[in-house]
Amino acid sequence: MVRTVTALMLREIATTYGRSVGGYIWAILEPVLGVALLSVLFSLALRSPGLGSNFPLFYATGFLPFAMFHDLSSKTAAAIRFSRPFLAYPSVTFIDALIARVVLNVLTHATVIAIVISGIYVAFQLPGPVDLAPVLEALLLLALLGMGVGTLNCFLITSFPIWERIWSIITRPLFLVSGIFFLYDLMPAKAQALLWYNPLIHCIGLMRRGFYPTYEAAYVSRTYVLTVAITLIVAGLALLEKKHKKLLER
Repeated sequence: MVRTVTALMLREIATTYGRSVGGYIWAILEPVLGVALLSVLFSLALRSPGLGSNFPLFYATGFLPFAMFHDLSSKTAAAIRFSRPFLAYPSVTFIDALIARVVLNVLTHATVIAIVISGIYVAFQLPGPVDLAPVLEALLLLALLGMGVGTLNCFLITSFPIWERIWSIITRPLFLVSGIFFLYDLMPAKAQALLWYNPLIHCIGLMRRGFYPTYEAAYVSRTYVLTVAITLIVAGLALLEKKHKKLLER
């Protein structure tokens, strides 16, 4: 399995980022530009961000975790379609394809988050230290959540191709309601009652707790996010295990 997963990861690295340094630079440059754009736009309209006084740090701690979830879930959902030619070999299973995509994308985004946020701390000479415990917890929960959504969608998209478009449409508001631009604590009670059920709100709140010592994020429930993630992973794997042979024939 280790050899197979490693080979699939190397193939995806060559396919996604190319064999030149430029592909890896773009992987870092893209989120940097996204954070910079948000910072410039909101700094023109607001005197200060929701936490602290540094716009890039506030939006980086919201945008980068969301980007990690979105990319991980999307890449995992396309795992069978991407690795279909190799799944014809008995030694390669759909589990290998899923693991390869999850591991590679988690490592990539964790590295990008570390580089971008470290760059913000250095560029703006922000005070430390950072509490790494909640940051690592947030990354782990994001990885599990992205894997869960992606695994279930891997079955649904492969079985019903129209689901890919439907999912894209119904999840577009996630960018606006996941706490990237605002703090859950400052929202009206009725809005909080609905937003609490968005697992990304909890992950982003936990991430920001690590960078802002005075931010408690008391609403965060690791148990809720973990329950949602594990449920989706189990459901997705069970469906793929039962139907993956038929899906490969499509």
